[in-house]
Order: sequence, then structure tokens, then C-alpha cells
Amino acid sequence: MEKNNKRIINAWASYDWSNSVYNLIITTAIFPIYYSAATKDAFGGDIVQFFGMSVKNTVLYTYAISFSFLIIVFLSPVLSGIADYAGIKKRFMKGFTYIGAMACIGLYFFNGENVEYGIACSVIASIGFAGSLVFYNAFLPEVATVDRMDNLSAKGFAMGYIGSVILLIVNLVIILNPDTFGFATKSNATKFGFLLVGFWWLGFSQIAFYYLKDRPTGHKINSKVLSKGIQELKKVFSALSQKMVMKRFLVSFFIFSMGVHTVMLLAPLFAESEIGFEADQMIMLVIILQILAVFGAYFFAYLSRIKGNKFAIGVILIMWAAVCVLSYFLHEKISFYIMGGIIGIVMGAIQSLSRSTYSKLIPTDTLDTASYFSFYDITEKLAIVVGTFSYAYIEQVTGNMRYSMISMALFFIVGFVILQTVNFTKREIV
Repeated sequence: MEKNNKRIINAWASYDWSNSVYNLIITTAIFPIYYSAATKDAFGGDIVQFFGMSVKNTVLYTYAISFSFLIIVFLSPVLSGIADYAGIKKRFMKGFTYIGAMACIGLYFFNGENVEYGIACSVIASIGFAGSLVFYNAFLPEVATVDRMDNLSAKGFAMGYIGSVILLIVNLVIILNPDTFGFATKSNATKFGFLLVGFWWLGFSQIAFYYLKDRPTGHKINSKVLSKGIQELKKVFSALSQKMVMKRFLVSFFIFSMGVHTVMLLAPLFAESEIGFEADQMIMLVIILQILAVFGAYFFAYLSRIKGNKFAIGVILIMWAAVCVLSYFLHEKISFYIMGGIIGIVMGAIQSLSRSTYSKLIPTDTLDTASYFSFYDITEKLAIVVGTFSYAYIEQVTGNMRYSMISMALFFIVGFVILQTVNFTKREIV
């Protein structure tokens, strides 16, 4: 594929438009609220029966998300090695997309009583989303030159935020006016939104699938492909182990990602449980977050051009740590709206710059971009597993989600300190 080709880079960024509706509506805005309300109604309180075990609904959901990312940690390295060996990244990207989208559609049949089914669909959808991103991100160094990566990464996230807000508003209109759209209850209208997410993800992803091209190596897919995939992964691991800058960045990324994704995934539950947000207030907060995330992604991409990626990410991490500490003391809804605005700005910025910074560290002459990004993905997913598990465990032990939130600040502080030891070259901070 031709690098910096306008059609190709727009098509690449369009995948963020297609899949981000899952991230916003299913993991953040609507499904967690629906899940909490549906399980409370079905079981008469916060405690649910999950395969005969009594567990708090929010703790169960958090552990389920952790489990889904743990599965990806084991799957993605081998699959990315196979993808690089055979040159079929797009094929795997499509496979995970279809799995995730169909699981979103399956959530339509979750009613609270069948909590095992709902958790299973949630886990499968999460696996599909996370798995597709490994191969999607791996196309970034193939479609753009180093000097364009920060802006293109920001563009992708911006398109994702805008697209997901559009579908969220559509869902909100339907949920608030169920009779107008032929639904007997708000619950039925809400579940219809899960169908919309699945079909949106399936439909718009075809743009990226049309323009992005695999680079077949000619290696046949046979019984030996698994071992070949592992060999490909070992080759990249050997190369990565000799790159001190990349290793240190991944360590820093691992530490601060524990906080980033945990707060992003569980902030809605925090706002509902600790601040008293209603469903419509939560959705309004999420819309504000998404809009400000677009600004944050572009602003910090601009800051990185002036001061470098290391400086820009450092500023973001300081802001994240402050958010976690101050959230512990918040009790008023208006103050949490303000805090949510800050989260929105740093949310878009940290994801965009982390992806583009790592892309700059990948050798320009390599064909093993999926394998390189599998290490990035493993780092991120392990961070999510540890972060969400820590968050749930602290809440379970203390009975107070505020202690979980303030503990996240430690991850940002440690990540910031390690980042200061990374010495980027001029090529890597352009």
C-alpha cells in the first residue's frame, strides 16, 4: 500500500469510526447502566447468583472484563505471529470484528435474569474488540510515514469519538421516547441499541476492509503454521529485547495503562455508585467526554510536534494522577462534570499519542508490524487485567469504590517517573 495515500489513511481511520461505538455504548455509557439496573431488578439487589456463586454485580462485571482481556493476552501473540508469517493481518482483523459485532447483537437477549449469558456475550464482545485492534493498529506504520503518525492516530480516535457520539445520541433519543419508536418499555428500547451497535460496527468496518490490503508472503497455512507463528514472534521479541528505548517505553506504558483503562472502563459505575448519577445524566457526561476527547487528541498531537512525545505524554500523566486524587473528594454532580471534562481531554490524548509513539519505535523496514503490536497489545491488556482486578479487589475489601479510584493515581505517577528515563531520538519525537 502507498503510504500517506489520502483514501487509504481515511479508510484506516474509518475503522475507529466503526468500532468505537462498542467502546462507548457497550463498555462505557449504556450497557453498564442497563446491566446494573437489570440485575438489580432480577435479583432484588446488588448481589447476583452467577453459576451458584453470590457476588456483587459491579464486581462480577469488572472481573469479567479482566477475564476477557486475559484471553486476548494469550491469543494475540500467536495469532499476530501467524498473521505476519502469512501476511494476513486483515483476515484476522475481520474475524475478530465479526465475532465482536455478533456478540453485541447477542446482548439484545440479555434481561438481567440470564446473567451468565449476559456476561458471556460481554466477554466475547470485548475479545472481538480488543483482538481486532491488534491488527488494526499494526496497519498504522504501513499507511503513514513517521511525520504523519501522530496526526493520523489522533484523526482515528477523533473519528471514533464523533461516530460513537452520533450513535449514542440516536440511542438516547430512542430510549427517552420508546413509544414513538414502537417499544413497549425503555428496557426494550435500550436493548435495541445493542443491535444498532453490532450492525454499525459490521457495516462501517467494510470501508477499512475494502481499502486496507494484506501483504501475502506466499507461506501456506498448514499444520506447521502455529510453530511458524511462534518463531515469528520470537524473532520480534529478540529484536525488541535489544531496543532499550522501546522496552522502557513499554514498561512505562504498562504501568500508566493500568490506570488509564481502568478509570475509563469503570468511571460510569463510580459516578452511579458514589456520586448518584442517573442514567440520563451519565449519558450526558459521556457525550461531554467524547467531544472533549477529540480536542484532547488533536491538541496533544500539536503539543508533541512542538515539545516532543515524551513531554506531551508526561503532561497527560500528571493530569491523570490529579484526576484520580481529586475524584476521591468529589460528592457533588457539578464537580464531577468538571472532572469528567478533564478526563475527556486526557482520555483522547493518552490513547492517541501512546499508539503513535510506539509506531515510531517500530523499524521502518520490518514486515512484522502485527507481531510488534502484539507486544504493545499484551502490555496494554495485561495492564487492564491488573488494573481492573486491583480496582475490584480494593472495592471488595474496603467496600468503598473511592479507595479504588484514588489508588489509580499511583500507576500514573510511577509511569511518569519511568517515562523520564526514556531517551527518544529525533526520529521518534517528530
